[in-house]
Order: sequence, then C-alpha cells, then structure tokens
Amino acid sequence: MRLNFSEIKTLPLAERANKIRRADLCPLPDPDTAPASLDVLSLLPDILIGKDFPTYVEAVAEARQNGSPFLLMIGGHVVKTGMSPLIIDLMRRGVITHLAANGSVSIHDFELALIGETSEDVGANLPDGKFGNWEETGAGLNTAVNQGSRDGLGYGAAVGRYISENALPHKDISVFATAYELGIPATVHVAFGNDIIHQHPTWDGALMGQATQRDFQLLAESIADLDGGAVMNLGSAVVMPETFLKALSVARNLTGGKPVAFTNAVFDMIRQYRPLVNVAERPTASGGKAARGFVFTGHHEILFPLFYVAIRRALQTP
Repeated sequence: MRLNFSEIKTLPLAERANKIRRADLCPLPDPDTAPASLDVLSLLPDILIGKDFPTYVEAVAEARQNGSPFLLMIGGHVVKTGMSPLIIDLMRRGVITHLAANGSVSIHDFELALIGETSEDVGANLPDGKFGNWEETGAGLNTAVNQGSRDGLGYGAAVGRYISENALPHKDISVFATAYELGIPATVHVAFGNDIIHQHPTWDGALMGQATQRDFQLLAESIADLDGGAVMNLGSAVVMPETFLKALSVARNLTGGKPVAFTNAVFDMIRQYRPLVNVAERPTASGGKAARGFVFTGHHEILFPLFYVAIRRALQTP
C-alpha cells in the first residue's frame, strides 16, 4: 500500500495534553547561594523519581515527627560500601527506630569492629578452601551468638553486646554495638548455610536458630506498630524482603489486620522481583491512599548519603 505523506492530518499543540511543563524542570538556586547552603532536594525536577524521592523523605520525616517508627532493613553490601557511620548517626539522632539485617551484615560489622577492615577476595581464596575460614570471625561471632542465645537474647542484641562489652577496637563504627548501647532493636535474620560462620566448628545451629527466631518475633512486634510509619529496604535482594512479608502477615494475623497505613521504599542497585513485590507493592496494596510504595534504583554509596542529607534537612536536626 502506497502512502501519501502530504495527506497526514496534523493538529495544533494547544489541543494536546502534556506530561511535562516548564514548572516541572530543575529549578536553579539563587545565584548568590553559597554551595554549602544548597538544598539538594530543591534541585530535583518535579518529574518521575525526582518527585518521588522528596515525597518519601517527607513521609519518613512526618513519621518520626509524629512518633511513628522508621524501620531500616539492610544487606551486607550496605556495610561494605561504607554506610555504617551514616546509619549509626541516624540511630543516635532518633531517626531509625529498628534496624533489621541479614546474616552477612553481622559478619562485616563484626570484622570492622575487630580489625577496622572487612570483605575478603572470594575468588582468590575459594580454590584452596580458605574462603570464609577465618578464625577470629567464626569464633568471635559464634561465641557472641551462642552466649547471647543462652542468655535469652536475639542474634542482633547478642552481637551488639559482645562488641560493646568486649570493647572491640573499632566498636564505634559497629551498627550492632551502637544499637545495643542505645537500646534500639537490631535484629538479624539468618538463612542457614548462607554465612561463612556457619562453616566453623563453633557454629551451633540450635542456639543460632533460637536467637534468630527471637529476632523474627521482635521484628513482627515492631511491624505491628508500623501504622503511620515508614520502611526502607536498602540492598537486600532476598532475605529481608521475604522476612518482612512474613513478619507483616504475623502482625496482621494477631492484630486484626494492622498495620495498613505506612510508606515503604526499596533502595537498590538494580530492580529485583522480591524487593519490588514484597516491600513496595504487596504490603501497601490494602492500605489505599494511606499506604505507598516507592522504588529508587542506584548505588548505595550515592543514594543513601543523599537520603541522609535530605532527612536531616527535613527534620532540621543540628
């Protein structure tokens, strides 16, 4: 079929509905504004994620101003990319009310507290079976969890207590020691066989199981009070999204369907199924306009410092 382009019907722009307006573009600050005084969020365009990010920061700020919880869930890569000092500072400022982590977080946090370093070269150490078989890490962490479990503590509190009471050389950069000293719930949710300390002779699966079970119960209790609050899943692709979903179901089962009104966000380097569905979508689906889910894609070492600056500004913390 031959087409005659000269017969194409055109319409005036005035008749078209548009998605982007000039008012939505990135606003320039006053030219006399000193760089140190720039508000990062004010430079974002009112478009797509540029609109969503300030909305999420505002939801977290509003939650804390109203005394509602802010639950931070993290994976090991968050600690490996240097975010511990920012997390610790937000705990000290009363922003984070519950820290939940997978097992790898406890390993990197413990090693940083002990020697100020972490993250071995897996590829170099795997061929001859050296990978993961480091004496101080396995013995220290398993001792901490075993002793804590016998004393009725959860995994996170057990690790925090051990690092704090033994005054490990770099305990000031330990998220678990800080949480323990501040009395903030810090929970560790373990998949057996996933962490290097499970291959050590000091590992006691029964004691660790009891400790991580206590932490699951503690997480469910925090989630039961989540109405009006906010959640961030930062860098956990499987364990924390799955654990959060189950703990939320427990909370709703035992409270008659609450919580429903909260704001969740996923911060990760790539979009993945479990964080998207189990954190951003399913948990907020029954909350109507009172529940929202966001997804922010980017590197932890960029996104979380941006959030840190933004939430401090929003809460006007000194």
